[in-house]
Amino acid sequence: MKTRTFAAAAALAAACISPVSQAAWPERPITFIVPYAAAGINDNSARITAQWLSRALKQNVIVENRTGANGAIAAEYVARAPADGYTLFMTASPTMVIVPHMQKVNYDPFRSFVPIAIMDAGYVAFAAHPSLPVKTFSELVAYAKPRPNKLDYATGASGSTGHLSMALLLKQAGITMTHVPYKGSSAAVVAVLGGHVPLYVGTLSDGIEHHKSGKLRIIGVSSTKRQKELPDVPTIAEQGYPGYTTAFWNALLAPAGTPREVIATIAEALKGACRDTALVAKYQQLSVEALCIPPEQFSQRLRVDSAMWEEAVKASGVAAK
Repeated sequence: MKTRTFAAAAALAAACISPVSQAAWPERPITFIVPYAAAGINDNSARITAQWLSRALKQNVIVENRTGANGAIAAEYVARAPADGYTLFMTASPTMVIVPHMQKVNYDPFRSFVPIAIMDAGYVAFAAHPSLPVKTFSELVAYAKPRPNKLDYATGASGSTGHLSMALLLKQAGITMTHVPYKGSSAAVVAVLGGHVPLYVGTLSDGIEHHKSGKLRIIGVSSTKRQKELPDVPTIAEQGYPGYTTAFWNALLAPAGTPREVIATIAEALKGACRDTALVAKYQQLSVEALCIPPEQFSQRLRVDSAMWEEAVKASGVAAK
């Protein structure tokens, strides 16, 4: 009887042990799946984060780029990956909060993944060629009102953060302009530098050096506060549009069903990242702000941003599914 009792107790104890406690996690390298090409902001953010997490967990973290379909290919891959904590999704926000409103996707931003942390956020710059007689966004509005659809603005793609940020703002300002999408933000910037298009709307990192050299004039930023690198450039909210702010972020998620212990371990490890001044400086070099937002707040941010970008997609006229 004692033997049977002991065996039953042992079996019960084994059943109560979670997969994480049965074997110390992580036992092998972790892979970050990145939906965009190497050397971009999302890829660089992923590599900075991977390096930090590798040291914190004392395990290798590999970055793997799986591009295509505006990030949907990578998202679908991770959504179907084993929920064991060894395959994670290091994505930029459009894949989660914009793309599902624009095209049919085989993943659900809210059900296919578990949020871990938003690592950093970047903002949109509204920039003019120096030949355009405006120094602020407010002046641009005054200049554009009597010239409906006479001004063009360049972005890196239709449905990009820049395009949708401008669509929301034009709607608020009550003015119309013509969108000129390019194949990537670099091409859009080149077009404005060459005087082919008078305005550029896109990531701050792509325009800031040209602003400093005088080749472009940033007339507003989409952040809630002025950027340290551009203390003299007012936010759009300061220029008569209170509450206006848009941002893109880079964040880490896991496939749905990943053990809570694993999520908690990773989230706890990443908390310290934003207290590391050297690491924060690396993010700043990308012209993004280190945030380290934990799972609960990340989940809330995901829903708020999804609703906002859904409105922006409708305002832009981009075909939605």
